[in-house]
Amino acid sequence: MGLMQPISATAHPYANGSYKQMLIDGKWVDAKSGKKFETHNPATGELLATVAEGDAGDIDLAVAAARRAFEGPWSKAKPYERQALLLKFADLVEKHFDELALLDTLDMGAPVMRTFAGKQRILGMLRFYAGQATLIYGETIENSLPGEIFSYTLKEPVGVVGAIIPWNSPLSASVWKIGPAIATGCTIVLKPAEEAPLTSLRLGELALEAGFPAGVINVVPGYGETAGAALASHQDVNKVAFTGSHFTGQSIIRASAGNLKRVSLELGGKSPNIVFADADLDAAVPGAAMAVFANSGQICSAGTRLFVEKKIYDEFVGKVAEFAKKLKVGNGADPSIQLGPLVSKEQLDRVTGYLTTGAGEGAKALSGGGRLTDGDLAKGFFVQPTVFANVQDNMKIAQEEIFGPVISAIAFTEMNELVQRANNTTFGLGSGVWTKDVSKAHRLAKSLQAGSVWINCYQAMDPAVPFGGYKMSGYGRESGVHHVDEYLNIKAVWINT
Repeated sequence: MGLMQPISATAHPYANGSYKQMLIDGKWVDAKSGKKFETHNPATGELLATVAEGDAGDIDLAVAAARRAFEGPWSKAKPYERQALLLKFADLVEKHFDELALLDTLDMGAPVMRTFAGKQRILGMLRFYAGQATLIYGETIENSLPGEIFSYTLKEPVGVVGAIIPWNSPLSASVWKIGPAIATGCTIVLKPAEEAPLTSLRLGELALEAGFPAGVINVVPGYGETAGAALASHQDVNKVAFTGSHFTGQSIIRASAGNLKRVSLELGGKSPNIVFADADLDAAVPGAAMAVFANSGQICSAGTRLFVEKKIYDEFVGKVAEFAKKLKVGNGADPSIQLGPLVSKEQLDRVTGYLTTGAGEGAKALSGGGRLTDGDLAKGFFVQPTVFANVQDNMKIAQEEIFGPVISAIAFTEMNELVQRANNTTFGLGSGVWTKDVSKAHRLAKSLQAGSVWINCYQAMDPAVPFGGYKMSGYGRESGVHHVDEYLNIKAVWINT
């Protein structure tokens, strides 16, 4: 990636303290209210940009633009044309990828070593959805009615999509929503998180450069309580695609009731990551650590409940703690950094609150356990990578999503008990298993109540493989052909011949 020295926000052409408008109907415009908000680098406190603050009035304009586009020329665009636009968009994202990846780092704190490593997946998603644009087809179905009645199905775009994304990975989250919407012929209003809106806005510029017609892609930054709520409840939005907390997901379901809009939800998790004594422990130690510490724990499917077979518990958890102590924490713009800051003061307070709670419940921090404030770290929202031992299933740190670099290590002895305990959570997004025993692997793959089961690995993802949750982790799938179906209606056609 060519980065040898830490990079200041002022070195980035888009994060230079300037004012950013919102994209509505192919034009860059101010908020109707004239309001603005600031976005800052969570590692340094530097001002990155001032951003137009959208609210219900701006959402109305964006949805109207998306509706005009959907019912206008965009409805006549052929699959090949949608594919060509997505491929051109992908080429532009590839051309500017270093800039976009660094923008993620500056706006939400993830180390550049992480944001740059996402290149294959992000470009792969755009090109996968481009391919899917030409693979949408119905079925001819032989029915059992008397006479000569022919029946078949059509798949049609649902219409205007309201997409609401979180702050923990803005580039991939934006692409994950834009790709299937465009492939299926929908139009989209994208509401990025107020904590990290810049990458989505920059993608809006690239979308215009790619040649998307006015109104097909709109980007309205703003707060969840105003812009997000207005989008979720809007009577002319046909579908909401949301990624974020289960609390907000519940609010979106309630807001969708007005016109019974389609909803897909990718929500939080408290995922079990299970290590057996027969595992390759040399691989399992870094695997278990980075299943949580990657992105400073700000990943919905992080393997935060680390179940370790009792006979190796002390040894293994100790090694994970030693691994954590060696991780380099700091400003993610430095290529040597492995853990960046948390995204905001609010998130810092949340995570450190759980650190206090864990210690109070009797868990023992073998590593970390507090905030980092040495030197320049005092300017940002840094937390030590923490490994709690002696954790019991009923502790808050073992039950509630922390969304920070915190592992809760829990001992187990017997398989049936393990399955019940691993599934004893309101969530069901991810899960991990570390074993050399193929029968254990297959048994747990079937028994764990989670949308993804990673065996001898963690967080493996591919554009062709579906991702999503069980239980309070939401419904619907992202990636794969199942994702495309989330943006389509199926119509039955009957012809009496």
